Amino acid sequence: MELRHLRSFEALVEHRHFGRAAESLHLAQPALSQQIKQLERELGVELFTRTTRRVEVTEAGERLRTHARAVLAGADEAVADLRRLAGGTTGRVAVGFVGTATYDVLPGLARRAREELPDVELELRGEVLSPDLARGLLDRTHDLAVLRPGADDRLAWRPLRTERLVAALPRDHRLAHRRRLDLAELAGEPFVTHPSGHRSSFQRTVLNACAAAGFTPDPVLEVAETATLMVFVAAGLGVALVPEPVRSLALAGVVHVPLRRAPTAELALAHRTGDLSPAAAAVAELLGAVVASGLP
Repeated sequence: MELRHLRSFEALVEHRHFGRAAESLHLAQPALSQQIKQLERELGVELFTRTTRRVEVTEAGERLRTHARAVLAGADEAVADLRRLAGGTTGRVAVGFVGTATYDVLPGLARRAREELPDVELELRGEVLSPDLARGLLDRTHDLAVLRPGADDRLAWRPLRTERLVAALPRDHRLAHRRRLDLAELAGEPFVTHPSGHRSSFQRTVLNACAAAGFTPDPVLEVAETATLMVFVAAGLGVALVPEPVRSLALAGVVHVPLRRAPTAELALAHRTGDLSPAAAAVAELLGAVVASGLP
């Protein structure tokens, strides 16, 4: 049974006239008659009774009509769904976020996607370290990742923004009242940072900035999540250098003080090279717009 036969059958049921049904289908009348005969032979029943003036639907035809409508509606929905998939307006996309992008980029993307890509199923994962995000792209846990850029020809990278670092201080810190300070003024302070080694890429950014300011932080307390890092700062366990967008976390007990000649960190969007579905491409474009707008 072919869809074209069912469409011809449905048209003839609607018009009850071979000429008008053929015209609605842009078919020649003999071709329509042949399709109906083929359908009747295949099913082994008579679907219509024909008179010189009118075509009537038989009991078998009425029963087939119920099934035909369901089949044709399902076929039309399948075509529409696949067209939406090809156009990037439906599908499933998993996006991972480095901790410092969790508090402004993630909510901004969720809000815009709900408005502009309502049929795309987004799976958003925040507070993931950059090395884990890169591995997640390669093992297909993530389709897109917002992270600190690296070098891996298996991944395609797109710059998103350059972020100034600011000092995060406990509210009662001796420098918390300052409108701006030199990084060197934090020499001798305990630092709270992201993990060292291959577990995080951001600690090296912090240590390099401190080295350029003439000191090495000691002691250093390592934590994985940005939110936990800020809680430790609020508790007075140390100071931290964080990207300016972390201000959006707005944790009580923490003061953010701008730095003179502030060091910077890059934020990028990555995906597997040559592997970007239409839905993921649409989300990537929307994510870029969210970052460009600067709105959380």
